[in-house]
Amino acid sequence: MHRWSLLNERQLGLLGRLADSKKSQEPWDPGAWRTAYALRDRGLVTIKRSGGEADVRVTEAGTFYIRHGHHPDDPAHAGEKEITKSKGAGNPRAVSYANRPVALARQSKAKDLIERLLVEKRVTVTEPDEATVTEWRRVIDYAKRHDLLPAGHRVESLRMWNRDLQISLVEGPHPNSLRRRPDEAPPVDVPTRLRSPHPVVTALRDDDGRLVMPAPLRNRSLLILQGLASEAVRRGYTVKSHDVAARHRSRAYSYNGRHYPSSYSRREGELDLVVNGHTYTVTIQQESPQSTDQERSKNLVIELGYSRSKRQSRWADRKRWTLEDILGAVLREIETRAVEDAQRKADEERAKADREVRWRAAMEMAREQAAQAQFAEVLRSEARQWQDASLLSEYCNALERRLEAASEADEATVSSTRQWLAWVRRYVQSLNPLTRLPSMPTAREAKPEELAPYLNGWSPHGPEAHRGWGTR
Repeated sequence: MHRWSLLNERQLGLLGRLADSKKSQEPWDPGAWRTAYALRDRGLVTIKRSGGEADVRVTEAGTFYIRHGHHPDDPAHAGEKEITKSKGAGNPRAVSYANRPVALARQSKAKDLIERLLVEKRVTVTEPDEATVTEWRRVIDYAKRHDLLPAGHRVESLRMWNRDLQISLVEGPHPNSLRRRPDEAPPVDVPTRLRSPHPVVTALRDDDGRLVMPAPLRNRSLLILQGLASEAVRRGYTVKSHDVAARHRSRAYSYNGRHYPSSYSRREGELDLVVNGHTYTVTIQQESPQSTDQERSKNLVIELGYSRSKRQSRWADRKRWTLEDILGAVLREIETRAVEDAQRKADEERAKADREVRWRAAMEMAREQAAQAQFAEVLRSEARQWQDASLLSEYCNALERRLEAASEADEATVSSTRQWLAWVRRYVQSLNPLTRLPSMPTAREAKPEELAPYLNGWSPHGPEAHRGWGTR
């Protein structure tokens, strides 16, 4: 939405009432304040706070909008005059904002800056004074408000070591862009009194060890949680209690015949929302419970906890809104996380199934390779036996030739040698694997440690078991 976008009926009605000084004496509701801040963001009103009072006044741009029906910065009406010649064409206020010298100079600087950034990606202003820094930031703001940035990019400025000003063109939206308008989500009704609360809220109310804070803030926290729980139930979600972890409890003990149960004192209160099978813990507490500033100590904060995708997880009372105004944003964030978590779970299940298929294929191949290794070992063993048998057979032949030439030996020695030769030949015959036809060996079931060398990083104990470096 642009600064010069047309106002809706509620915004236009409030602007007209403020211009006519018809401000109601009754306190404004949060919706009226949101409308006023929306007008302020467009430069149509100013809001000044002093103590508990707020002064809202229509600016010159607001008066211009009431008279002409469009914003003075609207590019579609850049050449129009605010008043007719009969009211004084020489009046400097008669010129449209966009055509005033300051605006034209800033427009020229903004265009030059964007052109430089498109080429150089980064512009450094060396040791600027504070006035120069302020002017450059206004130029950057002008470029943002008038859509001078290339699509999909943003401009960031950084004061380097409190000396040089570095201006960069960065691709992508700002990380905080989703956090600027939490009130854009549909509102959630928050009761003014705690009647028929949800059982989880009732348990928090009755537990003196939780939501330990001043009574008005405690009651407000319970009302906020009740509004959140009611809306969650209306949308079909489940609300559950969140137990206090054991580490926050003191140990139970007995002394002098009396039993003292475990106790705790917690500043925060929690409840769990179950959305599509995923549980999210909502925590509410004081933002600055130890602050000496009375205004700061009244601020409450809601937290959702850790998010894998760096999404917003914290909302607090601010000048522009209270937690009651932005509970819709909290629920929207929970629903968004539920969608992301469901998709992540589906992706993980598909990935797990894929790992199972690939692991089974790897195991089948590993078993085959392990069996081949067993066959090779049998072959090498038989080859070693055959070599030994061949060598021993040569020995037997040599020994037999020696016996034939041993005419000098006595009969007893020759008889003993012939007995030894006979035994050796029998042994060689038992040792030689080729004495009979070898059969195909049967592979035994390989052990896990025998399969590991062939699994290429997979574990033999399963696809989800711990795997080392070089895993698939």
